[in-house]
Amino acid sequence: MPAVPRPSVLFVTDLAYEARGRRYCDEDIRLTARLRESFDLALCHPRDAAALLDGFDAVVVRNSGPVLHYQEAYDAFRVRARELGSRVYNPLTGRGDMAGKQYLVDLSRAGYPVIPTVDRAADLGLLPDAEGYVVKPKLGADSVGLTFVTTPELDPGADGTLLVQPRIDFRYEVSFYYVDHDFQYALHAPDPERRWVLEPYAASAADLAFARSFVEWNTLDHGIQRVDACRTADGELLLVELEDLNPYLSLDRVAAPVREAFATRMTASLRDLLA
Repeated sequence: MPAVPRPSVLFVTDLAYEARGRRYCDEDIRLTARLRESFDLALCHPRDAAALLDGFDAVVVRNSGPVLHYQEAYDAFRVRARELGSRVYNPLTGRGDMAGKQYLVDLSRAGYPVIPTVDRAADLGLLPDAEGYVVKPKLGADSVGLTFVTTPELDPGADGTLLVQPRIDFRYEVSFYYVDHDFQYALHAPDPERRWVLEPYAASAADLAFARSFVEWNTLDHGIQRVDACRTADGELLLVELEDLNPYLSLDRVAAPVREAFATRMTASLRDLLA
């Protein structure tokens, strides 16, 4: 009896991408080694993804770097994936960073626990008083174009393209990692001056309720999401970022059993998507 062919997966990653203080490529090398146990898998650079899509059963977008570095190729990938009806992981319907930073404005207006955010000069008065403010492009990444100001200012001509937020006095940053809607682990940076020195974090029930509210808001049926938050001086959690495109997972900062559990859950999620 002939063997049943295994599902084929195109794994989109930039192994040469240089991140400050981290080696993203190591994470994808180890993760693909684990996924090869269940799938026929090939790696490609994000600039090549559109041309290779139709040869695979599914496409996984992982540590492919900031889209703004290859925006034209990413736009072509999205168009081609929709034309072919490709199964993309994460699906292209994400409402978080995948679609830019508009969600921070929307969530702020809706009263979610998020750093107050506006994108129009007329709304600057909605921001709380602070010692300083951050202005950054709505389609930015990796702090590109970010500036610090003492007074919230925004040229009306820039409405809809820039975000303005108060600088928050926070105790630490914490990230919650999910596969589909299932919590996997949490990490935090105890020292605000060393944001990428992460340690395991024991999330409370209140913490998980906070993170889950954003995962549910995003309405993705499948995929990996990272909910980034800061703990304010008053003890409140505020959303910093909802990463749903290619969140770095910091798997090297968790114990081996946690890494294995993550890989197992991701494998099951991909199988479910393919089914």
